[in-house]
Amino acid sequence: EVQLVESGGGLVQAGGSLRLSCAASGFAFEDWAIGWFRQAPGKEREGVSCITTSNGETYYTDSVKGRFTISSDSAKNMVYLQLNALKPEDTAVYYCAAAFNPHLLRALVAGVVVPHESVQSIQWGQGTQVTVSS
Repeated sequence: EVQLVESGGGLVQAGGSLRLSCAASGFAFEDWAIGWFRQAPGKEREGVSCITTSNGETYYTDSVKGRFTISSDSAKNMVYLQLNALKPEDTAVYYCAAAFNPHLLRALVAGVVVPHESVQSIQWGQGTQVTVSS
């Protein structure tokens, strides 16, 4: 059974930093791509970043480029998202996601609309709240 468990969220002032962690289990870690998504109240879920764990390729949505960094540790089956220079508009529930097809997560991070049946193949964590105060 695929399991993704996020941690590291919290309340931080604007300009501050947080590091989110995603503990993955139940699948061959290096065969999958892992990503971070977020959903703010009243808004649709958006892709933030993803990493292809086999080769380290990373992708970011434009609004977080230069501020967020995704990384992975295959020895620990962990994926991290370092959040720096946080802004109030970064406030959201952040979800870890895993997909066998790295192109799927890349497309979602880029904002491309993908078929519903493809999105259904993504595995999700339970989310961790990030709140940035002004």
